[in-house]
Amino acid sequence: MGLTILLGAQWGDEGKGRVTDLLAEDADVTARFSGGDNAGHTVTVGTGAAARTFKLHLLPSGVIQSRTVNVLGNGMVINPARLRGELAALAQGGITLSPERLKISHAAHLITPAHVALDKAEEDARGADKLGTTGRGIGPAYTAKISRGGLRAELFKDPETLADKIEAHVARVNRTLTGLYGAAPLDPAAIASEYAEHAQALAPYITETSLYLDGRLKAGAHVIAEGAQGSLLDIDHGTYPYVTSSSPTTGGVLTGLGVGARYIDRVIGVTKVFQTRVGEGPFPTEAFGAEGDRLRGTGANPWDEFGTTTGRPRRCGWLDLVLLRYTIRINGLTELVLTKLDVLSGLDRVRLCTGYRDPAGRLHAELPYGPSDLAPFTADYEDLPGWSEDVGGARQSSDLPAAARAYIERISALTGVPVSLVSVGPERSQIIRL
Repeated sequence: MGLTILLGAQWGDEGKGRVTDLLAEDADVTARFSGGDNAGHTVTVGTGAAARTFKLHLLPSGVIQSRTVNVLGNGMVINPARLRGELAALAQGGITLSPERLKISHAAHLITPAHVALDKAEEDARGADKLGTTGRGIGPAYTAKISRGGLRAELFKDPETLADKIEAHVARVNRTLTGLYGAAPLDPAAIASEYAEHAQALAPYITETSLYLDGRLKAGAHVIAEGAQGSLLDIDHGTYPYVTSSSPTTGGVLTGLGVGARYIDRVIGVTKVFQTRVGEGPFPTEAFGAEGDRLRGTGANPWDEFGTTTGRPRRCGWLDLVLLRYTIRINGLTELVLTKLDVLSGLDRVRLCTGYRDPAGRLHAELPYGPSDLAPFTADYEDLPGWSEDVGGARQSSDLPAAARAYIERISALTGVPVSLVSVGPERSQIIRL
């Protein structure tokens, strides 16, 4: 069946996890290809008192399906303590992953407490110019990788070399922490001892995942590549410098898993029917006051707009079709999945940003120089009628109010990409297939 690529078409938090969970019913393998535990994917199974919610940060969301093999690709940076905690939490929920069901690339890079300490020290030092990182050590781990001083997961197969490299790594970071930032040093021996325990637990999962995936794809398996973060956070193509340290776009799939483009079958972009982002950076369609609060929710519902990883309230606004058209282009999206249509129920009007006005009043349907400098632009809106009906029980298009159907159709018409799925609630069954 080939490779299905599932990407976030916004700044992340689009609901990719529950879409992966749904598509994984028919998948053989689900794979993460970039990022680390700065990602947060939530999958809810069941309703009411029987509902189970799984919050995943490193593992692909396909782990909830019992038949899938799950891969952590070479493009990832992995905090082994977080991964072991996630595996333990899943085991408590009745999901145990053996080495036959979880495979970690030997070339994935490791995050250490030294990376985390460096991340926090660097962010604090930026002061008013902070980037809004999650403080999980993601950036420093990728920096170490690019500067050829990183620690790869294959070291878990060689405990003696691992210990030497961990101690040298921590000592090197300590010089920066104490000399540049005035922070307290870390204990190299203690961290080396901790990582020896991680190695013992995780070594059985380390493998050559590129070879494994190529073999499965050649045999006709269906592989889902699940993106973390969103396209607008891509290190090259995002709203730089307010971006992540990896490539959560189609190009990142191929390098982050080590597979060939000839296997690609579908490229699915997941987008909310409104816009959100966490952290700093320009946001042309951001809504403030009561309007923004209405889109965000109160936090009482897991579906509300608060970060899975950080718990931070997300900034909310109206759907930005200028940015969506951009992510469609750079990813080659073949279809769209719309999430959170239920959140818009009860609004008198719903808005779509169809263009940007520059300071001279000129209208732009596309970004002149990409999304790195959005601050000078203001959003130009098209308003559509809202709807009052609760759509949570809808299971086919005809169940939706006419205004909701019109909103979906308008998004497709203005982007030129068909909508294949629409979610109307957090539970895995609350999906409309179009």
